[in-house]
Amino acid sequence: MPAEARTWAPAPRRIEIRLPADLGLMVASLLILAVSGGMLWAVGLNYDGLTGGQAQKVHPASYLCVLLVLWQMLRRGNPVANLVSAAEHRPASCLLAAASIAMAAQIILRGASGTAGAIDTFLQAALVMILLLESDARSLRRLETLVHAVMAANAVLGIVEFATGQRFFPFRLDGATFETDTRSAALQGHPLGNATLTACYVLALIAGGGSLKPLTRLVMIAVQLVALVTFGGRSAIVVTLVLGGAFGLAQLLRAIARGRIPLLAAAGAACALPLVATTVAGLAYGGFFDALLGRFASDGGSANARVAMFDLFSRLPLRDLILGPDPSLVDSLRRITGLEWGIENPIIRVVLYQGALMALLLTTAVTLFLVEVGRRCRAGIAMPMIAFVVLINTFESLGGKTTLLAKFVIVLVALYRPFPETRIARAS
Repeated sequence: MPAEARTWAPAPRRIEIRLPADLGLMVASLLILAVSGGMLWAVGLNYDGLTGGQAQKVHPASYLCVLLVLWQMLRRGNPVANLVSAAEHRPASCLLAAASIAMAAQIILRGASGTAGAIDTFLQAALVMILLLESDARSLRRLETLVHAVMAANAVLGIVEFATGQRFFPFRLDGATFETDTRSAALQGHPLGNATLTACYVLALIAGGGSLKPLTRLVMIAVQLVALVTFGGRSAIVVTLVLGGAFGLAQLLRAIARGRIPLLAAAGAACALPLVATTVAGLAYGGFFDALLGRFASDGGSANARVAMFDLFSRLPLRDLILGPDPSLVDSLRRITGLEWGIENPIIRVVLYQGALMALLLTTAVTLFLVEVGRRCRAGIAMPMIAFVVLINTFESLGGKTTLLAKFVIVLVALYRPFPETRIARAS
């Protein structure tokens, strides 16, 4: 063999060139999971308000995700071929990206506001999924660690806010906070978005998602459940208790049917039940559940708002409902009807502001996108997926500007990455 052939060795170019993308994905995930509009206000960016430059209205993570996808395409050489490959291997993600761009274009052409909502709510999630599918097992293990760390910090901060009465990063509209809303905001900003993400995370842990040790998993579930009460999401609490309780009961009946109840588990449950009952009783006596019970007793007009939003359809021409009414007219009708807090359903909101055709496109794209995300995960995602679909339909959620969809994708893929941990199949 010639000397040149014996001494030649391929340079580890792929490893070196992947480092920026891997680091960028971790940074983007951290920004999505932990940086809210309230936190951006604290650093001088009016993300949630009406005033200020349009560049401030787009979440920093969305800019980073666009750059990372462009870097991913350029490092492979042929951007056009890469687009075709992405459409072939990740059709639902590409459809969601296209739908978000179409929504942004429609908003611009109509001279309305809300372009940033199309980018942060839908385009960001599609780009995140494309980036996650390019990640190897080591990157996804690091991402799981990041998810647990952020969710733990979010829960602890929510409990601290409840105990002290001080909200550190609340939702702000041009700097003004809603003083009547005393729910904990923690890292997520919006209490209902926070409750939705926490509920999905808890149900994922209950169903076996992630690789936490049993004791650590139980502690994390307990802390998250306490924090869930401070976020005040009634629907999220009910869904978590119903789905989590049904799962636990099913597991118990299965163990009894098999006649294999571990003695250690039975002893632990016997000791834990009185402790849990005593703890709950102590919290109730101390007033921990008072605010939550008050929200169940009086919902502040939330139920009436869900009924009143259907009255808006009768006040708009059919053509406008199909193609998209005048946003200023919808705003006026909404205030007249007493819906100052918004329209508490994402599909209804998109129909009223962007029209039925755009709502149909986005609903189809999001549905197929969630199916695609589920297919990339291992078994066991049913409970968090059901919880997410149910809960996003109980408030404005994806109908406005939010990073909730991208958060859910990150949590689900990180906790349900395929086992054994081999490299994720990538499009060539």
